Amino acid sequence: MTARKTPIAPDGRLLFGGDYNPEQWPEEVWAEDVALMKEAGVTSVTLGVFAWATLEPRPGAREFGWLDRLMELMHTHGIGVVLATPTASPPPWLGRLHPRTLPRDADGHTLWWGSRQQFAHSSPVYRRYAAAITEDLAIRYGHHPALRMWHINNEYCTADHGDEAARAFRDWLRAKYGTLGALNESWGTAFWSQHLDTWADVIPPRRTPYLHNPAQLLDFRRFTSDALLECYTAERDLVRRHSPAHIPVTTNFMPLWVGQDAWAWAEQEDVVSVDVYPDPRDPLGGQYNAMLADMTRGQARGPWMVMEQAAGPVNWRGVNHPKPAGLNRLWSLQAVARGADAVCYFQWRQSRQGAEKFHSGMVGHAGAEGRGFAEVKQIGAELAVLGPEVTGRHAVSDIAVLHDWHAWWAGGQDGRPSTRVAYEEVVRAWHRALWEAHLATDFAHPAHDLSAYKMVVVPQLYLLTDAAIENLLGYARGGGTLVCGFFTGVADADDRIRPGGMDARLRELFGIRTVHEWWPLEEGESVDCGTFRGSLWSEELTAAPGAEVVAAYRGGDLDGLPAVLRRGPAWYLSTLPEPPALRALLADVAAGAGVRPPLAGLPAGVEAVRRGGVLFLLHHGRGEVTVTLPDDAVHRDVLSGQEHTGSVVLGRFGVAALTRGTRGPGAA
Repeated sequence: MTARKTPIAPDGRLLFGGDYNPEQWPEEVWAEDVALMKEAGVTSVTLGVFAWATLEPRPGAREFGWLDRLMELMHTHGIGVVLATPTASPPPWLGRLHPRTLPRDADGHTLWWGSRQQFAHSSPVYRRYAAAITEDLAIRYGHHPALRMWHINNEYCTADHGDEAARAFRDWLRAKYGTLGALNESWGTAFWSQHLDTWADVIPPRRTPYLHNPAQLLDFRRFTSDALLECYTAERDLVRRHSPAHIPVTTNFMPLWVGQDAWAWAEQEDVVSVDVYPDPRDPLGGQYNAMLADMTRGQARGPWMVMEQAAGPVNWRGVNHPKPAGLNRLWSLQAVARGADAVCYFQWRQSRQGAEKFHSGMVGHAGAEGRGFAEVKQIGAELAVLGPEVTGRHAVSDIAVLHDWHAWWAGGQDGRPSTRVAYEEVVRAWHRALWEAHLATDFAHPAHDLSAYKMVVVPQLYLLTDAAIENLLGYARGGGTLVCGFFTGVADADDRIRPGGMDARLRELFGIRTVHEWWPLEEGESVDCGTFRGSLWSEELTAAPGAEVVAAYRGGDLDGLPAVLRRGPAWYLSTLPEPPALRALLADVAAGAGVRPPLAGLPAGVEAVRRGGVLFLLHHGRGEVTVTLPDDAVHRDVLSGQEHTGSVVLGRFGVAALTRGTRGPGAA
């Protein structure tokens, strides 16, 4: 089975709610919860995420009575249920009775119960018990009228280096390579006397005296993502078997998380959902939120779901700051502007016990009188009026940002030219430049069809397959504008360095004759590129005949050599320009490709995004700003009901969602 991309909000109502854990509370609290949910405009709740021990307190037992009552309670009050399979957190008895269901880390330490995610993904016993509780839930509730969606497991992230994983890793490698000879060739085992004589020699990457074989690490990353995906698809297929076809199935991604190839996973989901937790103290938190939205929308190829966010502080940073008044609303509406059809939280009611009792809830410790709940009510009311205007509609972009987990896995290992190069930070720097230039972006895989985009940017893809390279060449030859960052196209799919230090086809495309050396930069070090300074990285390149040197290094060992090269529609940046310079460069290239912001002359800190017929204006600052509207038509703010002609004033963290009406009374 594959994904069937079911609509999230077929009735035109944006999903609004959160994880609801009533098993943590006396049953008399449930009636109060439902009353507050109705007051807040909640349309759905997620049940059962961590309820395995409650549902199956001992092997084979089933305690469904409390969940029966909850399902009926939600249905009676018109609140839909996103029903979870509880398999992210097995009961203690499973590990006690079946120790091989517990994962081990690379040092051989067992990860015990007492937290969550303590399951060995490749353990047949774990999978058998997970399938049993999943199928019983599906049989009992698959046709319940309250059911809106299935939520499989939670934040799949468990790595396992134990014996169960070793067995499954060998099977995965046999399926991929067929023979040990092919595996030895791919892994380059002639280096350091690592030749594998039998399949029994193959183990997960465990503690070693020095650096691991990088190809082994890369394949183990791939295997782990695939093994967890097998767990997901097994449970997905079980709940589908016992549910109507219109009930979608999802699992929630952690944002930009290194351990999971979300492109592959998204193809197996009916709805793509993500948990988003920008830091409220981060001055670029809004940009980070936008980037996660663009990435998830790209994976979904349409509307997507915020499965979790925080109404206030989280509990896992060193210092956990609350969200100031208005920020929860701003970031929630920003997600909708960028394609979300569901805005949900962890969690509904803040826990009084357990490891996350200081993680906020929609109803915090202050209860219904708290500021947080008042803001939640405002968001719920606004989503109710906004839903009919945006649900099901795609936020269209002319620019694609390319991102690939395999390139991240390979490029982020030890033994590289610089440990200062963090792939995710490079991606964020490029997205920030586009966001600050008010240019809408999608994220795409390098092998995706890119023909619909006027401009494609590649912040950094150290590893590129031959198919991906041919895709980029075809895009550029077809007239598309391609802008590529440093240290890209260096390795093939086996993490084998390509001859010349960069694929010859890409060197020809960008006008690079020779890559002599990579020159990574130290902390605080920068390079003079004439009109800007570069940081983090530089390269000793020779330009090919016919290439245009847009910017050259000045002074130092690279004096006069190209920092930015261009050949036709293809650009190459051998350093990371400082933020204003990268923003200006990408904005200029975009303008040349025919891509411009939705509004000109936006004040600093104001984001403009179009979704369907709605123009969202989102103010990430704390002062008051005036935004000039593009014409003299009457624009109605869906959120406030007010009409605006010529301009709109936004206060601290202000948001307007404008639809265009007729021309103003003074128009000719």
